[in-house]
Amino acid sequence: MSIYYDNSNRVFHLQSSKSSYIIQIAKGEVPAHLYWGPKLGGESFQQALDSVERPSFSPSFLLEDKTYSLDTLPNEFPSYGKGDYREPALEVHLQDGSTVTDFRYEGYSISKGKPRLEGLPSSYVEHEDEADTLEIVLQDAKSGLKAILVYTVFNHLDAITRSVRIENLGQDKVILNRVLSANVDFHHSDFDMLQLSGSWARERHVHKRSLVPGIHRIDSKRGASSHQQNPFIALLAKDATENHGEVYGFSLVYSGSFLAQAEVDQYGMTRVGMGIQPFDFQWLLEPGDTFQAPEAVLVRSAEGLGGMSRTYHKLYRTRLCRGKFRDQQRPILINNWEATYFDFNADKIKEIAHVGKELGLELFVLDDGWFGKRDSDNCSLGDWVEDRRKLPEGLGKLGEDITAMGMQFGLWFEPEMISPDSDLYRAHPDWCLHVPDQSRTLGRNQLILDLSRPDVQEYIVDSVSSVLSSAPITYVKWDMNRNMTEIGSALLSAERQRETGHRYILGLYKVMERIVSQFPHILFESCSGGGGRFDPGMLYYMPQTWASDDTDAVERLKIQYGTSMVYPASSMGAHVSAVPNHQVHRNTPLETRGHVAMSGNFGYELDLTKLSESECEDIKQQVAQYKELRELIQFGDFYRLLSPFEGNETAWMFVSEDKKEAFATYFKILAEPNAPLSRLRLTGLDPDKSYRLQHNGEVYRGDELMYFGLSISHLEGDYRSLLFVLQEV
Repeated sequence: MSIYYDNSNRVFHLQSSKSSYIIQIAKGEVPAHLYWGPKLGGESFQQALDSVERPSFSPSFLLEDKTYSLDTLPNEFPSYGKGDYREPALEVHLQDGSTVTDFRYEGYSISKGKPRLEGLPSSYVEHEDEADTLEIVLQDAKSGLKAILVYTVFNHLDAITRSVRIENLGQDKVILNRVLSANVDFHHSDFDMLQLSGSWARERHVHKRSLVPGIHRIDSKRGASSHQQNPFIALLAKDATENHGEVYGFSLVYSGSFLAQAEVDQYGMTRVGMGIQPFDFQWLLEPGDTFQAPEAVLVRSAEGLGGMSRTYHKLYRTRLCRGKFRDQQRPILINNWEATYFDFNADKIKEIAHVGKELGLELFVLDDGWFGKRDSDNCSLGDWVEDRRKLPEGLGKLGEDITAMGMQFGLWFEPEMISPDSDLYRAHPDWCLHVPDQSRTLGRNQLILDLSRPDVQEYIVDSVSSVLSSAPITYVKWDMNRNMTEIGSALLSAERQRETGHRYILGLYKVMERIVSQFPHILFESCSGGGGRFDPGMLYYMPQTWASDDTDAVERLKIQYGTSMVYPASSMGAHVSAVPNHQVHRNTPLETRGHVAMSGNFGYELDLTKLSESECEDIKQQVAQYKELRELIQFGDFYRLLSPFEGNETAWMFVSEDKKEAFATYFKILAEPNAPLSRLRLTGLDPDKSYRLQHNGEVYRGDELMYFGLSISHLEGDYRSLLFVLQEV
């Protein structure tokens, strides 16, 4: 077991591979956070929680012990109303109108394995000896509410998952105003906080700031995890770097509006809270009902940000992603979107696919515009019927023709949306998210279907399944191109309207579970205007995500570098597109575009029929090289070497688990006159092995490559790159 309970001290000791997480039931009443740090030997923990009497502005409800105050206690699950003035994890509106709850310790259980969360994605185990689970039960005597805190410790990873479920065992209904999934109170605030922020086409840029007294918050109120903020934060020790120092990561397995924050209090303690966005959220809990909060994944690393990232990568790649494609190499694709947009016919599509086959590509993806009367983005979403004007012989015949070339066939959908100009909207105008007597706000000329409704869920499953059954489809790009407004549902009562956003996400998960289960042979890639819903919740259903609509190689350096903080390369869709780039109008060399895109699930998004002979030959070589490196890139260990947020250079590398092969790429953005000589120091290699560089045959020891490095030869011109492939001799 990796979870121990010391009854004499009322202490729970959770041990992951390199860390200990310790909880004490303070005064026999409240679970207090004692420690999260390097792994401690033994099962018990002898030191008690420090306490001291504070001024009366930190009240105590224990008359016999004035040192005991919830205002200063490091609480594992703080609720509102009994003297803890910091941000709570739980706030409840009771039948009598009050919001005060008093949750006290009732008991615990320890079990092997890891339970699934009802209706929600979560990490999992394949064998029960991979993890152990602790459940701590708290109860509020007045309301009859129970809070069950669930901790799972992965035995071979430095990861602990947390979630909570609230059970109403009382006689009255209650309203949940706030239910966070995890709360951790650190005993100091000597941290920097790292977050991944941006916008459409600038997703997941790395930002770091020092903690000071007050609240440091990132969140989304958009109904999706969003382009603007990713549901992840990390606290870094002041001396932490990419490869050294203490780092604590917090990642939420959820795809809707969220909150993640760090609050520094008056005594220099730091409270980290993470969960569903409380703003505009309520949940009516009838007697006998249960509310399940999403899962938060907590990772501690003593090897800096890189160590944290590699733990998340392994956990999410092997114990969050599912299905046949979890461990299978992903195909190299060509997508027609930036080649044709809406202006195509069957002949043009087959022409692009034919050239793709000649160049060694493996999958053709037909993007937006194949259905309804979709000649622009102002109509037909929801009408998932092939457009015979463009495809006179139908989608099935087109798929068969492309398959006959030796290419796989994939298709774009946007199943969660509805166009006002559509047969579906004319038949069911109440099926979209809306509020009576309020105008309906459009985004990208479209509205959002109300996935909290079972009838809408059935329609999406039936219509999408019908198309997927009609053609030899092996890949689906599942898009979502706007955020929520007028968040209301025609089927919910007035007192449940603020449940709509979360019920939408639960409905989305239900729909995706049914579709991906019905079509296990199809590789699903999620998308939301690029990376607007790149989160762990989506990876549970679809093992890869289109990282950004911005395909410019220079911009992608920051996007993919930031994404790698949490998400593995096997989850990132990355394509070579035409120049001038369609988003920023920059011209970058084809070689550089290829090297950037090779660092994820590789593909192309341009008109292959317009390329020169030399460009076609270059693409052939890129494709052949990626096929040689594909398994290493998609399933190897990832190391960041140089940050695009800190200078003119970027570099990263992939190393096989057995350290026998590696692949590194170096990028220089702008040329420098009379530039100094520089060396690129690698990492993650075996210092005692010898490695041969593929491009020149030179052999070097691993320690030389890591501590002395490789010479970076002079690169002429802007936006240049180098690629290094190493094999053990």
